[in-house]
Amino acid sequence: MEMTHVNVPPVNHVKVLDGQGWVGLIDKLGTETTIVNAARVSFGKIREEMNDNDVKLLHYLIDNRHTSPLEHIVFTFSVHCPLFVRGQWHRHRTWSYNEISRRYTEIDMEFYVPPKLRVQAENNRQASVACESFEDDALRELIRKQNEASLKAYEDLLAAGVCREQARGVLSQNMMVTFWATVDLSNLLHFLELRDSDHAQWEIREYAKAIKKLIKPVIPHVAGYFEAKGQIW
Repeated sequence: MEMTHVNVPPVNHVKVLDGQGWVGLIDKLGTETTIVNAARVSFGKIREEMNDNDVKLLHYLIDNRHTSPLEHIVFTFSVHCPLFVRGQWHRHRTWSYNEISRRYTEIDMEFYVPPKLRVQAENNRQASVACESFEDDALRELIRKQNEASLKAYEDLLAAGVCREQARGVLSQNMMVTFWATVDLSNLLHFLELRDSDHAQWEIREYAKAIKKLIKPVIPHVAGYFEAKGQIW
């Protein structure tokens, strides 16, 4: 059987970062019925399909932070993103991760160039601000050239016989990486709360928004709960 390349997005995916990155839904376990059945397991009852009372129970669980039943739904995503986004993502230690390793391969090296540069926020050291009048064409070209220079240094080191695990140290933080990430619904909702937020960096927020699009068909009543609260899904 022919193997599919890791940098090819899965069929069910959403492109982000002006088409330079993507996130795809690889696999899932459980449905919303799983949640309400898990909540009712102490009564020894199981329902095959959701009804209006189940939807009310689902909303009650989220409202009151009775989130353990949500842990019985699990999602696996494939993520193609810059290294600095990967670093922010991996701070969420409730996920399980595996990723492509530059110790083993140097194929398909790609680098992110921001579609629009932002300026530093004056009152927040960790935040940036969009500025339409900011002339960034030459600066974006500077980033692109620096990406190319880091790749050239990497290739020169390999050609000279340096091992991949050391040569990779010169690669830019804008290098794209592909990883698999698995998480239960309870922890995924916490991730989305933090990462689809005005306080989150634009790049990782794009991935959080894309994940919402991917999982909404699987958990329509959960998405509806947050939409009723004024949140976009």
